[in-house]
Amino acid sequence: MRIQFRTVGRDAGRIVQIVSLMAFVSIPVAMLHREYYAIPALVASGLAMLAFGGAFARLFADAPEPDKLHGMLTAAAAWGIVGVFGALPLLLIAWTITVDPFPAWTNTPPLNETTAAFQDPLNGIFESLSGFTSTGLTMANTEEELTATMQWWRSFTEWIGGVGVIVLTVGILARPGSGSLTLYESEARSTKIHPSIVSTVHEIWKIYLVLTVGAVGLFLTVGMPAWGAINHAMTGISTGGFSIHADSIGHYDSPLVEYAVVPVMVAGSIAFPVHYLIFNGEIKNLYTDIQTRWVFIWFSVGSAVLTGVLYLRGTYDSLEESFRYGLFQFVSGTSNAGFGTTAIGNGTEQVWTADTTLIVCAGMLTGAAAGSTVGGIKLIRAITLVKGARWRIAGTFTPDSAVRHLDIGDRSLDEGQASKELEEAAIVLILWLIFLAVGLAVLLATLPTEIPTEYAIFEVMSAQSTVGLSAGITGPDMPVAAKVVFLVNMWIGRLEIIPVLVLLRSAMVRAGLYDQ
Repeated sequence: MRIQFRTVGRDAGRIVQIVSLMAFVSIPVAMLHREYYAIPALVASGLAMLAFGGAFARLFADAPEPDKLHGMLTAAAAWGIVGVFGALPLLLIAWTITVDPFPAWTNTPPLNETTAAFQDPLNGIFESLSGFTSTGLTMANTEEELTATMQWWRSFTEWIGGVGVIVLTVGILARPGSGSLTLYESEARSTKIHPSIVSTVHEIWKIYLVLTVGAVGLFLTVGMPAWGAINHAMTGISTGGFSIHADSIGHYDSPLVEYAVVPVMVAGSIAFPVHYLIFNGEIKNLYTDIQTRWVFIWFSVGSAVLTGVLYLRGTYDSLEESFRYGLFQFVSGTSNAGFGTTAIGNGTEQVWTADTTLIVCAGMLTGAAAGSTVGGIKLIRAITLVKGARWRIAGTFTPDSAVRHLDIGDRSLDEGQASKELEEAAIVLILWLIFLAVGLAVLLATLPTEIPTEYAIFEVMSAQSTVGLSAGITGPDMPVAAKVVFLVNMWIGRLEIIPVLVLLRSAMVRAGLYDQ
């Protein structure tokens, strides 16, 4: 098949054009906080994205509509490009503060260490991609030192990234047809709420807005200040995890706030089609839908196990503390939200033991429901692999003439369908583990040898599952090689690996480095 890179260029350009609007929308935030010095940086960032995207969209305007291959190529390319351009506001604001060419009324603050880190373009790209992939690992040592505009930009990238830049583009351009459907499916989404893809996307945005506003209201009710409520609602419902505080939700030192954040993380773990049914009165889907049912089962069982181990290990003084911290960290890890209320590790200083750390890793691996905002391999694949393995083993004791079916939720798959779904789930898991091993190898080779191996595993798992919890390893002082491999881990983790591999293979074919 001849690859139409014109199609990829046009559609990636359109996506970058739409994302450019984020910079212009952020200008009122800078004005509200009297950070007038940040406005030129936002305008320049928006214009740069608009010019780049517009050039490609116009240059390849007559390109054919995308098929499945082009959809995957576009998704992988667009997410990478958006991650790079999304660094511009952080980079330009940091340099504006450094140079300070503006008069006093613009309120340019003094430069601090946290803001200065974003003078390095690699740190800005890391933060941007972490945001758009709704990961939440950060190059900011002390988030309180960031300007309000920078805090907002980080939260905004996660909020948009949680639902997807392609979903945003389809929703704004509102162009019905197979091209929009192909792009929608390329962003690791397959279920439609309505027959029309545009109507589906609009419904997703309505649900997302309602959930976000509901989260803001809940956080305000339990005593979180307005700025924290807005930012944490955006990064919570997107299961992103960026915070405006260095110690995340633990900053509030309030069990009430911690317990209030848990249902927001759970809501982000449930697929949008299920939210749609629940909003329309079909409450039974909370337990009849297989993924939603297992979200609650897995969260409950994992939290109980983690609580028990934390208590028996004596990590915390009481059973209540063990339960509160165990519940929050397991739900945060499994929902891929990435909020924290306690230190899991501090680099070379061990806080949690290996067993408790690896229990959270198990949650990060599976993630929650496909069709939600989470990463990981997704619960439905984990369910398919477990049920499929049992089905395969049972088949060895069944006559060859028997007609067998694999039941997954309300679906009954014949042997051909079951084999296809098992193969797809196994391929994703194997590729996921391969990239995890590569990331771990690079991290161990570049970090100090005294860092516990389980913390290194935890950190790579957090990046690739787009979680954002940290054992104290990720930061601006990380080796460049570790930052680069984490960029790859986050990129492939958000797009479920295969689109990125397709893009890399196609680029190699184009360059004559790979024989088709």
